[in-house]
Amino acid sequence: RRYRNLSFDRPPITTIRPGIVGQVRSYVHAIDDRIAAGAGLWFYGPVGTGKTSLAMLVSQAALAGGHTVAIYSLPRLLAEIRDTFDDGAAATYTELLDRLAAVDLLHTDDVGAERTSPWVLEQLYSLINTRYEDERAVMITTNLERDELATQIGERTVSRLEELCTVLPIGGSDLRRQ
Repeated sequence: RRYRNLSFDRPPITTIRPGIVGQVRSYVHAIDDRIAAGAGLWFYGPVGTGKTSLAMLVSQAALAGGHTVAIYSLPRLLAEIRDTFDDGAAATYTELLDRLAAVDLLHTDDVGAERTSPWVLEQLYSLINTRYEDERAVMITTNLERDELATQIGERTVSRLEELCTVLPIGGSDLRRQ
């Protein structure tokens, strides 16, 4: 509900650097071509600077254009994957991964906020690598800079994300504190 009234013409979007907003606006205007090409976006910067709001604008535009979109925070996505191993789970592990691999745009928020383990690294790599091989669009938000993210989720995964995504650094102070 928090993101339902987002617009390029209202805060918090109007408080973000115009160059970054312009790049997002360009992506949205060419959403069909960008998604067809498997081109994604990678937003990074400090907490509360509008990364998720920008990503939600893109996801909303993709949905409005008839594209399929899956939107998850990474901790929530990992919990969903874990749940597939429970008896009586709504979906099997492979069914969930197949669905996540098949959507037109995978929007994953808060990458790097998860607790790292070999299992987490394997799941994230598997998902990103499948989308990479299929040339499917990925959009992420993270508070971590590139090398910090590579330490958190692995160099192989970050390298693939770099090829899939345009990296957009979001600066500024925490808008939630204003």
